[in-house]
Amino acid sequence: MSTPDVKEAVREKYGHAALRVKSGESSPCCCGDASAGSCDPITSNLYDATQEGEVPDAAIEASLGCGNPTALAKLKAGEIVLDLGSGGGIDVLLSARRVGPTGKAYGLDMTDEMLALAEENKRKSGLTNVEFLKGEIETIPLPDNSIDVIISNCVINLSGDKDRVFNEAFRVLKPGGRFAVSDVVVRGRVPAEIKKSLELWAGCVAGALSDYEYVEKLAKSGFEKIDIEATRVYDVDDARAFLSNTGLDVDSLAKQVEGKFISAFVRANKPAARSCTTGI
Repeated sequence: MSTPDVKEAVREKYGHAALRVKSGESSPCCCGDASAGSCDPITSNLYDATQEGEVPDAAIEASLGCGNPTALAKLKAGEIVLDLGSGGGIDVLLSARRVGPTGKAYGLDMTDEMLALAEENKRKSGLTNVEFLKGEIETIPLPDNSIDVIISNCVINLSGDKDRVFNEAFRVLKPGGRFAVSDVVVRGRVPAEIKKSLELWAGCVAGALSDYEYVEKLAKSGFEKIDIEATRVYDVDDARAFLSNTGLDVDSLAKQVEGKFISAFVRANKPAARSCTTGI
């Protein structure tokens, strides 16, 4: 699977999702087909009523994540946050409220339609400590050591070059900065048919790393204190849902991947700067 093919499939799918939201159609689905009339379980029930009340409806409608990184990242007032693959902006807006006026929340996305929707949601929210950037998560358009916390919601699995994503995340984080993302992670082996499906790449599944690969790649980039916490394990019915409309043998593959795909919260830290002491 070539990186350009993956990137174009992702861009097209999420661009269409943003346009559906803006046109007032029903909520799109991350790993299923909205036209099928049922959303994939990966994207459902992620935010509580209080959080939903803090952002515009269109931000909720455009949410295609697999978790709630803003709730798990324990953001503090004054921190600078970067959301990789910010989509319609829900996690950026929630983060901006948590870090307050002395902090800032950046959102990075490569899809023009999602960026336009995010800017509209920012305007509706009235928040001024928010900035959306156009770019790719493999090449973050921010300086070294400038971010306190990196979050992301079911986006890193969409990248065809995850090593570059982790290297860039490490670069822009300040010493002692936190990597706190929600993502789809694999436990065990996955059939080759799934890995080769562009539809499933664009839908959060085919590009997912295994838990040991995630740890290995983060450590290689320089991160420490790496932890993967399962937040949801997908059963055979869930697997049938996200495999539907892919042209694959749904019943056979669903049984093979039952319990292997999980939504997880992935934590890691950039080592703190070491102070130099001079002996006497």
